[in-house]
Amino acid sequence: MALLQINNLRKQFGGITALDGVDFRIDEGEIVSVIGPNGAGKTSFFNVISGMFAPDDGEILFDGTNIGGWHPNQITRSGIARTFQNVRLFPNMTVLENIMVAQHCRTNEGMIPAIFRTKAFKQEEKEIEERAKDILGFFGSRLVGYRFDQPAFVLSYANRRRLEIARAMATQPRLLLLDEPVAGMNPRETAELTGLISRLRDDLGFTVVVIEHDMKVVRDVSDRVVVLDHGVKIAEGAYEEVSRNDDVIEAYLGRPAEDTA
Repeated sequence: MALLQINNLRKQFGGITALDGVDFRIDEGEIVSVIGPNGAGKTSFFNVISGMFAPDDGEILFDGTNIGGWHPNQITRSGIARTFQNVRLFPNMTVLENIMVAQHCRTNEGMIPAIFRTKAFKQEEKEIEERAKDILGFFGSRLVGYRFDQPAFVLSYANRRRLEIARAMATQPRLLLLDEPVAGMNPRETAELTGLISRLRDDLGFTVVVIEHDMKVVRDVSDRVVVLDHGVKIAEGAYEEVSRNDDVIEAYLGRPAEDTA
């Protein structure tokens, strides 16, 4: 059984069809990239999966349960976490606090223990802090040491990207949705993060769906590639196969001149 199975997913915004009968699946342990030109429906696809918008039709089966229409907090607790095309952090919180707060969807101690600072609450907070430091350590020296106490807004753009991925990891998901994780990065930063995406699966066991425009990243990390165009899936397969598909080439580059008459 697929970890995520999507059947006939549809979503409209007014008169615009963002997703038009999309089928998709990913098995546990895969890395699948979703690509397509601007306006293809890629971010809408993530937004519907993660509960930002309810689907108009279709099924979103996560580990066999239909989560279509669930609220984002319910979907996070079920085991799906995401990043965003535009980085969304808590800018005035420290690096460490950003990762600690993400774990509260998994905590047991409630408001009363927090108010009275009970022994159990203090123990749980200590465990959360240690887990946060371990997660940040996955990124090497980028987000550790003195960085723990820095507010997120002072970080470089690349480190804010890393921190957002770390925050998604902190929710203890089974499935990570990464929306253009290398956008705006220079070639060295892109190469480093490409390696990290592979390690998310190989070292930590996450299943990963990536939206990405950088085809070198897509080539290097993907087990399979799914191509959307105007909300419709037009191709699926290995990178080498998809990159030679005539419909994909047309979607990115336009119809050949001899066919436009």
